[in-house]
Amino acid sequence: MSDVKSILLSGVGGQGTILVSKILTQGLVQKGYDVKMSEIHGMAQRGGSVSTQVRYGSEVNSPIIGLGEADILVAFEKMEAVRYAEYLKPDGVAVINNYEIVPLPVAAGRVDYPEGLLEAMQAKFNVHAFDAMEVAAQVGNIRTMNVVLFGAMVGAFPDLQDIDWEQVVADTVPEKFREVNVKAFRAGRKMIEER
Repeated sequence: MSDVKSILLSGVGGQGTILVSKILTQGLVQKGYDVKMSEIHGMAQRGGSVSTQVRYGSEVNSPIIGLGEADILVAFEKMEAVRYAEYLKPDGVAVINNYEIVPLPVAAGRVDYPEGLLEAMQAKFNVHAFDAMEVAAQVGNIRTMNVVLFGAMVGAFPDLQDIDWEQVVADTVPEKFREVNVKAFRAGRKMIEER
């Protein structure tokens, strides 16, 4: 039986999805796992969807996660959770930022932002939803929202607990942002562990 685990990160361009995938991959490689990663940028620079697929285990043959194969989905925006929900296993875990980025059709008044997104996800999956932007503001920098979500993911996924993620975060981000990013990681993890 395969020991491969699959993590899907989804967000909107500029939210720091790629940085989180870099931190995640770095820590997994340091732990000795075989790691494969695939990034899809789309129209990232224009606020479009961005996703990263990370698969790790003793031997990983492909970076691609099939439908219904992701162990965990981390959505940096509510609509992105629904967009990628079909990739999550029925017993999968979803960490969702309860945050809305209004896409162009909504901003133009052509359509409404969908209602009931979190409820739809909660009906099917083990969901941890919270406002990561608010938590990031509390630690002193809203731009650490991505690392808050990363901390929540680690807290929600027992398989990732035995890595010194604070050190990996510190080693990956620029020196002047180390302290606030480590605080952001701790705050995100705490959000899950105190539930």
